[in-house]
Amino acid sequence: MTGNGKPNSKLRRLVRIACSIASLAVLTYITVSLISGRGLGLSRFSGLFSKSEPVETADDYFFDVGRGRTFADLGGALAAAGTQGIQILDAGGAETLRDPYLMSTPAMNAREGRAVAFDIGGFSVRAFDRSGIISSFETDDAIINASINRNGWFCVCTREGGGFKGAVDVYNGSGAEVYRVNMANGYVLSAELSPDNLKLAVLTLTDNGSRVTFFSLDSETADHSYDLYGGLIIDISYRADGTLLAVSTGALIVIDRDGAGRELCGFSGAILSGYAIGSDYIALHLLDYGVGYRGRMIALGLNGDLLGEISTDREIISIAVGADIAVLRNDGLSIFSRNFTEYPVSGAPGSTAGATRVIALGDGSVLAAGDHSAVVIRFE
Repeated sequence: MTGNGKPNSKLRRLVRIACSIASLAVLTYITVSLISGRGLGLSRFSGLFSKSEPVETADDYFFDVGRGRTFADLGGALAAAGTQGIQILDAGGAETLRDPYLMSTPAMNAREGRAVAFDIGGFSVRAFDRSGIISSFETDDAIINASINRNGWFCVCTREGGGFKGAVDVYNGSGAEVYRVNMANGYVLSAELSPDNLKLAVLTLTDNGSRVTFFSLDSETADHSYDLYGGLIIDISYRADGTLLAVSTGALIVIDRDGAGRELCGFSGAILSGYAIGSDYIALHLLDYGVGYRGRMIALGLNGDLLGEISTDREIISIAVGADIAVLRNDGLSIFSRNFTEYPVSGAPGSTAGATRVIALGDGSVLAAGDHSAVVIRFE
């Protein structure tokens, strides 16, 4: 995900068009994409880099999926979604899957070697892994968002009429629909399935702020909800312990199984410019108000403990986390440990030129990619 350091302007734009749920959802999703480390595909990775060796090679990868490209790691394979469909390349850059179809605003969410690609404001959905397409269908209503959990179950949020402000459909690992909920209170922005496939969390925008509503997949009524009055939650994700991490424009919040929330880390007085969520820690990029690119990056454990911190004064385009932290600046790639010890990066000069996002791969490499280039930089 890129970080442009201006989520407040995105928020103002979001509020101005709140009367249109389709436009609202598109803007909200792109806002998350612009300030988070998840990219337009909400992937999480582990095992980033070896800590002792510099860059050895930088290999061009040739994706041909049109514009608006977003990328994801499928565990030994790379997926790309664009305006002309989806494509998968193996670790050597050879194409293993192509599914051509048109999308206007392509997006992708990936986890544990599986992904769901979807067209924000459109109707196309593809769930797939590195072996092939799991499910392919067109929705009846315009798509707002979609996500996939570690077991391959996925959910699709759509605009809904008839007095409802959005609907969420849940599909199992074979692509069969198993649950549906219509939301009458609050516009649906996103939804997440729990790791055990039993719970659904739905993020909505209300007249008073943001709300996360929890459902059991064996019941049509809500279990409980959490409200952030006067605030905007831009992202939610389940943690391994069954609690939910909510990223707002002012704080990280942990919501427990009963709907009670506690602040994990507040960043009032700073602008959340970027973040990336790993399996056991979180990296944040916070900008000082009105001081160009000056700010700081911090790494937090899942309990909120500060692992490391570093001052920044250059533009940061994208961050990704795994064993270490990859930071794509406007002048190149940097690699840090989680306590922000910087590792040397040499070789492959200019290989990240034109890149707009970085994705950490699990084989000692990173993908630096944009709309016209995709380079895998390998570490040994």
